[in-house]
Amino acid sequence: MHTVNANGANIPALGFGTFRMPDDDVHRILPQALKLGFRHVDTAQIYKNEASVGDVIANSGIARGDIFLTTKVWVDQYKHADFIKSVDESLKKLKTDYVDLLLLHWPKSDVPLAERIGALNEVHKAGKVRNIGISNFNVALMDEAVKLSDAPVANNQIEYHPYLDQTKVIEAARKNGISVTAYYLMADGKVPGDAVLKDIGAKHGKTAAQVALRWAVQQPDVIALSKTATESRLKENYDIFDFELSSEEMQAIFALAKADGRIVNPGHLAPEWDK
Repeated sequence: MHTVNANGANIPALGFGTFRMPDDDVHRILPQALKLGFRHVDTAQIYKNEASVGDVIANSGIARGDIFLTTKVWVDQYKHADFIKSVDESLKKLKTDYVDLLLLHWPKSDVPLAERIGALNEVHKAGKVRNIGISNFNVALMDEAVKLSDAPVANNQIEYHPYLDQTKVIEAARKNGISVTAYYLMADGKVPGDAVLKDIGAKHGKTAAQVALRWAVQQPDVIALSKTATESRLKENYDIFDFELSSEEMQAIFALAKADGRIVNPGHLAPEWDK
């Protein structure tokens, strides 16, 4: 599997996401994912499954240094003292003394961005976090975060799939040496049945889902999160590095973007999105 290098972070291009995954599912499916070869695992404080993720990694027999582990600080922990405490709690649950990437989960908050970035820098300096980043940030907020931070910002995790044009934020990230992690790549179940993606997949002996994942990782500096609780799908999601999409096929997928393509938009958390 190839990796994406961004401001010093070496991130496996395909990650296993655990959003909305109960503990039982994490215990059942994550060991299979690691066995298959996944080496990038994504969780968050708000997912309430960090302890399960930690259990699985600790019992996997895989060296901690071989797994790229991401977690995210939730918005109710943004005040400096709460932030530091919450990171220590996350590390305890994850049974590790560091995470590879720590993100601010959403931008909207009464806590000044400078305070949040300051806390990120503090845990980075203390060695609790190897790399720092943000999630769901628009271009202006991403630029502000970069200016405020002593440590390089390595990643912005955003909703990204064939129906949502994220060119502006991806190009702005690239200028700052920041990678982008795509979540919601299956667009809430729309991707697997998409006629254009199925048609492209048929030419490569692949599914529409594999085409969407491949489309993401084939873009420079883009990392794809895949998520499934179904064992058979795991292998499907992992097998995306043995084929390549032509530039015409890539363009056909970009052309699926719609003006109202955004799915995740919680008003109390989201910024003003880039038009």
